[in-house]
Amino acid sequence: MIHYPKGIKKTQTIKLKESFSKRGMILEDDINITNQYYLDMDIANIHKKPTPITIVNVDYPNRSSAKITEAYFKTPSTTDYNGIYRGKAIDFECKECNSKTSFPFASIHIHQIEHLKRVIKHGGIGFIIIRFKYYQEVYFIQADKFIEQYDNYPKKSLPYQWFQANGHLIPFSLTPPIDYLKVIDALYFKETTHEK
Repeated sequence: MIHYPKGIKKTQTIKLKESFSKRGMILEDDINITNQYYLDMDIANIHKKPTPITIVNVDYPNRSSAKITEAYFKTPSTTDYNGIYRGKAIDFECKECNSKTSFPFASIHIHQIEHLKRVIKHGGIGFIIIRFKYYQEVYFIQADKFIEQYDNYPKKSLPYQWFQANGHLIPFSLTPPIDYLKVIDALYFKETTHEK
């Protein structure tokens, strides 16, 4: 019910449309909240990397509302996030998967794989976080394990069962939503928690 001046009342049905620009952003939002929690609690310093772009055209209807109308990517982006935790470089990619049976290799680009290889080579902790939307499950995958499959697996996608067997399920929690540092503690520091 909408109340207008002079007592006129009208009923209006409002349809909510899915924003296609926001599809795949749920995982990223949860990771951003998690990283902010880590920063606020002084546990780790991990941030989303900005995508490098070159601005070609800007519309200036007025000074306070400039709008970029044309831009292009300068260089291919590497991975989504990087930072530092317990003296180790952290670098990772996040992906949401719509399929209930497999994760397509095409979802990750070769330049991202090459970047993760370099991170590992230089002693950093590289990994991929994948959310299978159908199951509402989030997996932590060590980059070296994923890269081995990427380079050698004969098919164009990796079965969901592979993630169950080789990944580390990250249970959803309230604070932080995706506590991936618990997995890092167990794998790289042989501890079960990072709590202060």
